[in-house]
Formats: sequence, C-alpha cells, structure tokens
Amino acid sequence: MSKKEKTKFYVVWEGNNTGIFTSWADCLQQVKGYPNAKYKSFLTKQEAEDAYYLGTPKHSLPRTSSSSEFEDWKPFVPQGSIAVDAACSGNPGDMEYQGVDPYNRDVLFLVGPLKMGTNNIGEFLAIVHALALLKKQNNSTATIFTDSKTAMSWVKRKKANTKLEFVSANQPIKELLQRATLWLNQNTFLNPIVKWETERWGEIPADFGRK
Repeated sequence: MSKKEKTKFYVVWEGNNTGIFTSWADCLQQVKGYPNAKYKSFLTKQEAEDAYYLGTPKHSLPRTSSSSEFEDWKPFVPQGSIAVDAACSGNPGDMEYQGVDPYNRDVLFLVGPLKMGTNNIGEFLAIVHALALLKKQNNSTATIFTDSKTAMSWVKRKKANTKLEFVSANQPIKELLQRATLWLNQNTFLNPIVKWETERWGEIPADFGRK
C-alpha cells in the first residue's frame, strides 16, 4: 500500500559506481551498459549493508536477468504484440535488428549484421519493418513495442534524422532507410507504437543482450 512497504535496497558490487542505492532507477544508472555488472536487491538496509561488505555473491543478478526487481509486463503488453530492438557494435559499427513475439520469443524477422550503421537507425528500421509486416498481414491492431524514443520520433516524422555518413560499405543501410522512408510516406497505419518501460519491466524481449 504505502511506498515505504515496497522500498528495496540495491547493492552494486561492480558498476559505474558501487554502493547501496534505495531506488531501482539509481541502481540502473550504475549497471546499465557496464560489462558484467553485479548487483542484487534486498528487503532491508541491514541485509544490503551486510551483503555489500561481504563482497560479491556467487549468484548476483546479471543485468539482463528476469528478477523480482521488475514488474510483470504481461498486463501491459497485449498478446500478438511485436517487440523490436537493435544492436550495434560501435558508432558506426556492425548493426542488426529484429522483431520478436514477446511471449514466446519467436523471432519474426532478423536483419543484419550490416556494416557501418548505428543503433538508432536499427531501432527505426525495426519499427518500420514491423509496421510493413503487420500491414501485409492486414493486422491493424497489434501493438509494436520499442525502447527507443528516438526511433519513435523518427517514425512520427516519417524520416530518419541521422547524421551518418554513407559510403560504399554501408550502402545497404542507405537503401533500407530510403525504402523505409518511402513506405512511411506511402502508407498509413493504426498500429500503436508504445515505449517499452525498461526501468519497470527489464530489458525488452527483443534485446540482443550485447549492450
């Protein structure tokens, strides 16, 4: 009922900063993007302090673990939705993107790796790919989930606002962007595009697990 009853204490042994944190948002800032971050939640401050000073346990939670840290996303994600995500090994770097069924993790489409792309471009292309797939299936009700606000804004503008320099090596990405832009300008859609709440629900099911 009261927020105090739900307070947890988060121990970060290995992360951008280490220590004990009293909110998941603060903990997430320390572990997101940190290779092999080690952290765990505790119900009392005393347990957290004891664990912190005892050092890293054998079974601390990996960043992408499904755990009690997160709310159950199922009440907010309709059956038949598509979760999309992208991964990129650099900026620019080898880029890939995919769409999956969030419930059974079936891969609905996977593109890449393609050379000299960016994560934002991959996120944008993934949304448009999902929209085109649903259009082909005459499905105007399925929801698309993405964790990228940038990609959502690009779709709304019907154009990728990227500063990526295009050369012969990433010509395939340029062509995909041109096709995506053309599709957005020639088609209408009713499918909702919704922000995946990573801080509440954990990593999006389409995550490549290589961030």
